[in-house]
Amino acid sequence: MEELNCTPVFEIPVFGGIAVNESIVVTWIIMAVLTVLSVVLVRNLKVENPGKVQLALESAIGWAQDFFEGIIGKENRRYVPYLITVALYLAVSNLIGLAGFKPPTKDLNVTAALAIMSMLLIEYSGIHRNGLKHWAGHFAKPVPFVAPIMVMEIFIRPLSLCMRLFGNMLGGFVVMELVKAVVPLLVPIPLSFYFDIFDGLLQAYVFVFLTALFMNEEME
Repeated sequence: MEELNCTPVFEIPVFGGIAVNESIVVTWIIMAVLTVLSVVLVRNLKVENPGKVQLALESAIGWAQDFFEGIIGKENRRYVPYLITVALYLAVSNLIGLAGFKPPTKDLNVTAALAIMSMLLIEYSGIHRNGLKHWAGHFAKPVPFVAPIMVMEIFIRPLSLCMRLFGNMLGGFVVMELVKAVVPLLVPIPLSFYFDIFDGLLQAYVFVFLTALFMNEEME
């Protein structure tokens, strides 16, 4: 139960006081690091004779772009930067426990916010692609009496994304803390490869993959 609570770090004295918890602070740190790295890594790009770092970045971005375009189609590549950004944030958030920070993705508020953003993007993509009339009409297909179920699906999707990410990250964090408390030497190392690295990257992949998949379904 202690891990379900996020400790306030400081308070912003507006609107009666807004508490800023550790998840927000760690998220700010992640955003700052990713922003600085983005600026540093792209400041000396070359068309001819690119360096190894540039080639590695181009290969990674090219792979991610091809992956998402394979799901949502090349005509919908406008959404790819968002999906790549969320994937980067989730990957770093899930791995940041290795640096001694508490992963912000073990905070239900963080995963819920990400899921709501995904829900809005999913529904917007369907409206933008097929129009508002088609989007509203698809709730009554194949027969009108399924409309309530189709409407519920709008909220079931983000709930599924939210709870899957939150449950896996919180569970992995708690397990690792218990192992460290009982057997602090050697044993946590191999377990960390699974809970902190493999599972963290897997959950980042699953979140953005399902978001792209739901977008493709909504745009059909």
